[in-house]
Amino acid sequence: MTESLIPFADETLPLKQFTEKAYLDYSMYVILDRALPFIGDGLKPVQRRIVYAMSELGLKASAKYKKSARTVGDVIGKFHPHGDSAAYEAMVLMAQPFSFRYPLVDGQGNWGSTDDPKSFAAMRYTESKLTAFSDVLLSELGQGTVEWQANFDGTLEEPQFLPSRAPTVLLNGGSGIAVGMATDILPHNLKEVIQATIHLLEKPKSTTADLCQFIKGPDFPTDAEIITSPDDILRTYETGRGSIKMRAKWEREDSDIIITALPHQTSGAKIQEQVAAQIQSKKLPMLVDVRDESDHENPMRLVLVARSARIDYEAVMSHLFATTDLERNYRVNMNVIGIDGRPEVKSLNKILAEWLSFRTDVVKRRLTHRLNWVDRRLHLLEGMLIAYLNLDEVIHIIRTEDKPKEELKKRFKLSEEQANYILDTRLRQLARLEEMKIRSEQSQLAKEKEELETTLNSERRLKTLIKKELLAVIDEYADARRSQIVKREEAQAFSETELISSDPVTVVLSEKGWIRAAKGHDIDPASLNYKSGDAYKFSVKGKTNQQSLLFDSTGRVYAITSHTLPSARGQGDPLTSHLNPPSGATFEGLLMADKKGYAVIASDAGYGFVTKLDELPSKNKAGKALLNLPKGGRVLSPVYFEDFSESFVVAVSNEGRMLVFPIDELPILGKGKGNKIIGIPSGRVEAREEFVAGLTVMSGKQTLKVWAGKRFIAVQLKDMDHYRGERGKRGHKLPRGFQKVDRIERED
Repeated sequence: MTESLIPFADETLPLKQFTEKAYLDYSMYVILDRALPFIGDGLKPVQRRIVYAMSELGLKASAKYKKSARTVGDVIGKFHPHGDSAAYEAMVLMAQPFSFRYPLVDGQGNWGSTDDPKSFAAMRYTESKLTAFSDVLLSELGQGTVEWQANFDGTLEEPQFLPSRAPTVLLNGGSGIAVGMATDILPHNLKEVIQATIHLLEKPKSTTADLCQFIKGPDFPTDAEIITSPDDILRTYETGRGSIKMRAKWEREDSDIIITALPHQTSGAKIQEQVAAQIQSKKLPMLVDVRDESDHENPMRLVLVARSARIDYEAVMSHLFATTDLERNYRVNMNVIGIDGRPEVKSLNKILAEWLSFRTDVVKRRLTHRLNWVDRRLHLLEGMLIAYLNLDEVIHIIRTEDKPKEELKKRFKLSEEQANYILDTRLRQLARLEEMKIRSEQSQLAKEKEELETTLNSERRLKTLIKKELLAVIDEYADARRSQIVKREEAQAFSETELISSDPVTVVLSEKGWIRAAKGHDIDPASLNYKSGDAYKFSVKGKTNQQSLLFDSTGRVYAITSHTLPSARGQGDPLTSHLNPPSGATFEGLLMADKKGYAVIASDAGYGFVTKLDELPSKNKAGKALLNLPKGGRVLSPVYFEDFSESFVVAVSNEGRMLVFPIDELPILGKGKGNKIIGIPSGRVEAREEFVAGLTVMSGKQTLKVWAGKRFIAVQLKDMDHYRGERGKRGHKLPRGFQKVDRIERED
């Protein structure tokens, strides 16, 4: 048994080495022979083999359709030994006008739809042929332009690539997942791409920014809008990586919204489901129905029925763009196999530069192939002319000699090829030879040879020829851009509060931390029924679609959606059932979140700042930190105001000192300790000997009541000149009898 293994000893490898080699071989196969397109013709191997097999079957655009099964059979039987369903799916993709910007296959039958691209019929039912555009790939195939390779079993030859006359790698794009890498190339407009290519041909040092003067961006096979900014598109083209955002087109018809174009590869049926789900779950109360009215005249007509004509149509569509497939992102990863046979993510100018190098080589090979044919034909014509001038002798040699070829070569000094050509010519044709015709053809071919040699030896003439041929492709196949590039505002989904009806509400908080909401603003919160040992503490008026902001004794702020609060007919819910405040914390303030409103947040240590109310709400039940308390300081109830102009901060200490200064002297902060409002020695605050007894914001003819026990004084802003000073000062003493202040109240 041991001896029988000896012949295989050289083939044994360590498992690590074997698996590493096997995996690398598999990886390279997937990368080079399956998933990534070649920069020259923009095709993956399966696509290239389908197009070539169809051309071999004579399925040009002018031919009759043939069953797709016939084509797939040839593809997998001759060139691509893989599954027939995979080959057929690749063929279907090239036939779908909503998938390929410039389809290569012309399909007859059911080839899928935009709603379900994979709903195509089986290949035994469908028929197909090549489109006229496929001629861009095939027209020069038999002219010595490409290298050929043996097929998988060595019985046939197939082209390594197709001699594309346009940069098809950008025209139809493509996607694929290899091993360790992927590709996502978006489709582009033929005219724009060729114009950029010609510009690069004439000015080889052009940058990507220069080329973007012609290529504005991708051009999908749909009329939807590209909303990515030109700067972002340029950045994507410069790096070869990025993303492009596309948005559906819509218009208003009476009170309805009509969707007329969807983003690339987006299903109208799926969008209909997404919108209907939001309507049913009452997340989109502005709409009542959605229906699909698409037909042959209107390939895309999705109708969104509005509840009334008074809704904000722009806001509704912005919400739908943010929450449905009416707006989509498309990844860009321009990873292609270059002319060096290596995969690489390339910038736009590098792709076009490499393609031009490929095209130049193809044109040179075509011209050289033609030149060789012209040389051979001239050589043969030279022999035929000799035969014509000595026709009787030639016929005599053929009739009488045992080896006429050798005799012809010897007698007339002919080459092997000339002698064979004469012998292969029928006697009838020999008899019809005319010297004038031969000399005329010689003259024409000599002229063509001179032109070919001149072009091949002149870089300028070669560039002119390439440019002329590129312009011919534009004339034959160019069309208008479909995906317009426009500037749009960023989509914004409705917040939960925006979907709630805006009704007046009064939110009431008790001393023990129980909260409730009463409809309307005409209630007396203090007269409501409270639990035994509990009493009224705060209330605030607002709308059901606003959030209630609660401020605790640790300096944190919390938000509760007002419409979720229990009715004021009961005694409410404890705040701990809605929030998670720190242990022992009490609530010291209540306001409504307001887009226009501000609040002064301060501690009784005399420090504070202004904050925007619309920036305070947090979804976190534990709230968020807002005010940093100095040692010994306590949170003051926040003071709401709207206008900075002619507004003043009024701070009063328990020692009867009052300071008044403009509100704009306080900074606007998101959180922190703030700046000094009124000067109180820190030691006195820590000992609770002196602190801020009250703080408010006043403007206009408002009145301030300062209470000392049961006594108070009322003063208006116009009478406070004596107490005005710079922020942070000690302030001035109040009149006799108000050296110990309990609280202050502002009356509007």
